[in-house]
Amino acid sequence: MGKSRQAKPSIKPSEIKSEAQITQRLAVIDVIRGSAILTMILYHFGFDLNYLGWIHYDINYDPRWLGARALILGTFLFTVGISLALAENQQKNLKHQLARIGKIGAAAVLVTAGSWVFSPESTIYFGTLHAIALMSLLLLLIPLPAYLANILGLVALGLGNGYTNAVFDYPGLAWLGLMTHKPQTEDYVPVLPWFGVCLIGYAIAKVLVRRGLIRHLAEIRQLPAALVWLGRNSLAIYLLHQPLLLGILVTATHLLKLS
Repeated sequence: MGKSRQAKPSIKPSEIKSEAQITQRLAVIDVIRGSAILTMILYHFGFDLNYLGWIHYDINYDPRWLGARALILGTFLFTVGISLALAENQQKNLKHQLARIGKIGAAAVLVTAGSWVFSPESTIYFGTLHAIALMSLLLLLIPLPAYLANILGLVALGLGNGYTNAVFDYPGLAWLGLMTHKPQTEDYVPVLPWFGVCLIGYAIAKVLVRRGLIRHLAEIRQLPAALVWLGRNSLAIYLLHQPLLLGILVTATHLLKLS
């Protein structure tokens, strides 16, 4: 008698994950974003200590502080680009994506209002959230192939870091980033060069998806739960951490003065 064939386990169609399902939420991206959030909190803790006179650094010119800010901001915008490419691959409906951008835009307005109350002479009018909202809207309305996004990203980095013109010193054009001087604002994230970082992240993610390599990122386990949580709640933490830090440090400063 011949050997009986062993029946192969049947696979239900619902168990076959498409590339879009796999890229729905990558915990490893949340970890990267969460790491940036944690570093940002530490940066702002130092910034607030400096503002209140506990420490003394020239934050606007010290290369260590400038480097830390660039690294934090670059990480945020890089993950924004990755997330936008993954959302595009999932073919999320326009209403859902516009609602997300609208939420970020509303948060940007809150930042502007809060900064105006706290420091009217250096109000934030085009900071991190303003930039993310605009960049997200641009890539939503004008999706790009990976090669073109990468080229434009490099051009944006080159222009933003290597070209200035007095024509762009007009306040209404400050958001472009080609001014001959930094405007007086606490958080300034102009389109040039920072859109370049977002575009490169977008291009890399599109290549990973096209080549099926994104599946390997989805399979990464044993990730720090705290960083995943920070990354998944980044907007709320971004909005709340500075009022909390300042509230604690201002109170501590007054108490020490009274003692």
